[in-house]
Amino acid sequence: MTEVAINPVNPYLRMDRMPSIWCPGCGIGTSVNCFARALTQSKIDLKKTAVVSGIGCTGRVSGYMSVDSFHTTHGRALAFATGLKLGNPELNVVVYSGEGDLIAIGGNHFIHAARRNLDVLCVCVNNFTYGMTGGQVSPTSPATAKFTTAPLGQFEEPFNLPYLADSCGAVYVARWTTFHVRELTKAMRDALKKRGFRFIEVISPCPTLYQRRNRLGDGLDAMKYYQEKSVKKNGANTSELRIDFQSEITVGTFVDRERPTFADAMNARYKEVLGPRYVPCPDNYVPPQAKGEGT
Repeated sequence: MTEVAINPVNPYLRMDRMPSIWCPGCGIGTSVNCFARALTQSKIDLKKTAVVSGIGCTGRVSGYMSVDSFHTTHGRALAFATGLKLGNPELNVVVYSGEGDLIAIGGNHFIHAARRNLDVLCVCVNNFTYGMTGGQVSPTSPATAKFTTAPLGQFEEPFNLPYLADSCGAVYVARWTTFHVRELTKAMRDALKKRGFRFIEVISPCPTLYQRRNRLGDGLDAMKYYQEKSVKKNGANTSELRIDFQSEITVGTFVDRERPTFADAMNARYKEVLGPRYVPCPDNYVPPQAKGEGT
């Protein structure tokens, strides 16, 4: 009897929910494949892993992962993740959502999660538009590109996401496209093993609303663009990583540093104040307790 080969990522996915809702040529599924492979390679405990996502096309990722998952309200994925890490500090918490959810309505949560060095991995799939709600301008939409809310061309300054994450204090910052599957998988694997606020930007095509409206072809045409226009530059200055319409895309790992997590900083401060009375807290935000005393 011939044995049927099983894809090694299948155990990490809810196969009963396949096929996915994503359009043909969309890169979100590719990024999920990379993430599942990173989970297999990192060997982290899946029973202590949770995926949190927000609203939009990428927000559906949590529903396809075979781990504890939370599909949250618009823009609040990082807020939910903060509470989740607070309530169960042993969890490996991954926030997985799109740039509209994380950086527009969720932008304030993003800034402060990085500032606090919250111990979570944040994966942002950037397709330059709101793919699920009609193709509107998003915080990363390249100037001059056309959208339903900018039919004559977008004119606002787009966010440079690696620069934003870096300047707010993230300890790990990387960017890859969905063409760079091996590099993206490695970045996810490396980030899963690190403590603190880790940020990975995944440049991904939206063939239905971004590619079509701007006459850029389909998902395969986007892959050709990513292949030809991407320049690998590890350690690049994040202030120089802006992406213009159909311009060169700098990819790589830009930041990999160490600094105290939120819990590290809390423990250090309360140990200084309370001295030998202080009982160190794990990597969470539970108020410190002095031995034999209240808070």
